[in-house]
Formats: sequence, C-alpha cells, structure tokens
Amino acid sequence: MENLNSIKNIIFDIDGTLWDSRQKVAEAFNLVVKEDPRLVDAYPITKERLTREFGKPLSEIGKSLFPNLTDEENEEVIKALVERENAYLIDHCRTPYEGVPELFRTLAKTHKLYIVSNCQAGYIELFLANTGLTDCVTDHLCPGDTGLLKADSIRLIMERNHLEEAIYIGDTMGDYEAVCAVGIPFVHAAYGFGEVPEAIHRINRPLELLALLGMS
Repeated sequence: MENLNSIKNIIFDIDGTLWDSRQKVAEAFNLVVKEDPRLVDAYPITKERLTREFGKPLSEIGKSLFPNLTDEENEEVIKALVERENAYLIDHCRTPYEGVPELFRTLAKTHKLYIVSNCQAGYIELFLANTGLTDCVTDHLCPGDTGLLKADSIRLIMERNHLEEAIYIGDTMGDYEAVCAVGIPFVHAAYGFGEVPEAIHRINRPLELLALLGMS
C-alpha cells in the first residue's frame, strides 16, 4: 500500500466528496424542465435520478436526462440548467458534509489544497463561498473553465502549480479512472455516490483522511 504521509498536495472532487447538493440541484433543474415543453418527459428530475449522473461531464448528463434532444438543443438546455442551478444554490445549499470545514482548515496548515470537478464554471467558487472555505484552497479547475475532462484538468492543475506529486480524493468510478490515467494516488470517499472496489485507500467519513495521512 502506498504511503501518503509525505505527499503535501491534495486535490478534491466536490459532489459526493465535500457536499451533497443533489436535492437542491434537482429542485433547480425542475424549475427549468417544467417550463420547457421539450423536456416534459423528464419531469420531475429526482435526487435519486441525479445520483446516476453526478460526476459525468455535463454534455453526458444532458444526453442521459434528455435523450430526444439534438446536440444543439442539449447544449442549449444544459446552459439553462446550470445557470439556474448556480443562482439557486447560492441561497439553498450551504452545508458541506460533517467534518469538511475542520478537515480543510487542519490540512491547509500543512498541505496545499486544490479542487478539480466535472462541473460548470462558477460552481466551485459557489461551493467555497457558501461553505466559507475559499481561503483554504490554492487553485481549482473544471470543464466549464477549461473545456477539459477530469484527467486533463488534473494534469493541468498540477502543471500550472508545479506539482510533482499529489493525491486525489473522489467518490466515483469516473474519478478513479481519471486519476489512474494521471498516475497519482486515489482515495475513495466511500460515503459518497459511487462504488470503487479497486480503490486501495478509502475513507468512510471526511475526517478519516487525517489518519490516512498520518495526522491523527
């Protein structure tokens, strides 16, 4: 098993790793879906439905939720969804998983923290502002900023911050596959949305990461 104690750069996923926004995202999506006659067959979008989608690129989520749309229509609808989502979450989603604020403030004293998530532009900033953790994070990236999927975004954040090594914390098989492509250690947030049987390292709650890093 890899020894993670000496690695001082930690990259986090958000959804299923740092908070659970599924119910609020479903509420925001439904505000758009019920207004658009092209989307009537998808209404209502539920938290349970979104569990199968979180972690995927936004274009794939659109194709899964609205399979009858053309690519052009899908792009239009996804834009409307994420704009409504960001506006809605500002006032309706402020609670990270238990232990996340303590984890970030403890780690930030000795480590550099980063976020890479398959989300829209503005979502990471919204998470950080709503949870009061902006000052703990050195840098962040998402496809909405770069047009890149997760593996390439991880590579880019490492390159632009001159990181020779890092750990990635995520909850889905998609996270695991991206991290394997980059070639850095992966820690499975097993309390999140996905199963990753292949993961060597796993935590069952956020603060268990401290013990895994030899900090408690």
